[in-house]
Amino acid sequence: MKRLLLVLIAAVGLLAGCATLDEKQRQWIFQPSDRSWSRGAEAAAGMSDVWIEFASRESGQPVKLHGLWAPHADFERRADAPILLYLHGARWNVTGSAFRMQRMQELGFSVLGIDYRGFGKSTADLPSEAMAYEDARAAWDWLGKTYPGRPRYIFGHSLGGAIAIDLAAQVGDEAGTLVEGTFTSIPDVVSSFKWGWLPVSPLITQRFEAVQRVPAIGSPLLVVHGSNDRLIPPALGQRLFDAATGKKAFVLVEGGSHHNTNSVGQAQYRVAIAELFGLR
Repeated sequence: MKRLLLVLIAAVGLLAGCATLDEKQRQWIFQPSDRSWSRGAEAAAGMSDVWIEFASRESGQPVKLHGLWAPHADFERRADAPILLYLHGARWNVTGSAFRMQRMQELGFSVLGIDYRGFGKSTADLPSEAMAYEDARAAWDWLGKTYPGRPRYIFGHSLGGAIAIDLAAQVGDEAGTLVEGTFTSIPDVVSSFKWGWLPVSPLITQRFEAVQRVPAIGSPLLVVHGSNDRLIPPALGQRLFDAATGKKAFVLVEGGSHHNTNSVGQAQYRVAIAELFGLR
């Protein structure tokens, strides 16, 4: 994501007067694909396919989202067993996030991970900020209708964290929100680069202003960041946490990078989830 955002900055001057600027930003920020980490395929082998269909207000077209469902061992035995909606970041599809979903499953959640439009087996379309928000909301509503009465949580990694925060700010029935390696806004991410002083912020159309939405979240919020995250500086995670106004917790995972914090910080996750959400 960082390399392509740098390309975005370099190209902005050339594209400023071009109608495709927004389209190029959508391509560079989302990097939609059907690619996945090799470990993801192994983790996904024990998960079930889910299909979510709805009519998009953004595109005016029917949408079909693909997801992976990983129920916890206690799901059938306990009516109050928690469900987690997993929202992945850029570039890799939901299969590529299956090993992270599996870790959340080990922490007690039944997990549904989805692909936004343009990723994996979901409807082939160039995703946008508005579309991703719409896709997340469709998955959230599907979970509520399919498993009514269950406590539902929202999780987002990286770009997915900004999508998770928007969703949590919209709905009122989430039991809690968790984000990892997430930022305040795309302009803030760009400004964190060594030549981020360039005045490109007004030209960024896909802004993902999570810092503006986070105060509207009405559920407990867990913000997790790796101390060695070289893509999204921990300071942006801290600023996002500081902007939240409700019950919240910030966990800095020492040695965690943008990609392995979920693994390195598993024990810290477990403690934070128990203390903030009362889940054990």
